[in-house]
Amino acid sequence: METHGARARSRVETWTDGEVRVVVMAGEFDMDSVGPLRTAMDPTTPGISRFVVDVTGVTFVDSTALSVLLQPALNRPVVLAGTVPVRLARVLELTGAALVFASAPSVDEGKAMIIPPRG
Repeated sequence: METHGARARSRVETWTDGEVRVVVMAGEFDMDSVGPLRTAMDPTTPGISRFVVDVTGVTFVDSTALSVLLQPALNRPVVLAGTVPVRLARVLELTGAALVFASAPSVDEGKAMIIPPRG
């Protein structure tokens, strides 16, 4: 498991389970702290068929961080796992990005769920 943080305002942990990249986000994510998230969500990572992102610890997300979350969703599923915090849910709703992500109650369920292809 890898852990990255930016000025203790945010923390990103990642691990890979088969073809699934699990990303745990905690704290505030903005243009100054999004670097570790960008690395974790790299859409060019070989061998990854799905990203499962535990968002339960997110307290703030700006448009830069939202863009990072959306990048891999262009060609593979991105699952938001756990209870989506109110502030993040509001950003997803206002931008329409909620329609892009699948959701699951837990990381384990996000790794196992069947996601139909978008058409």
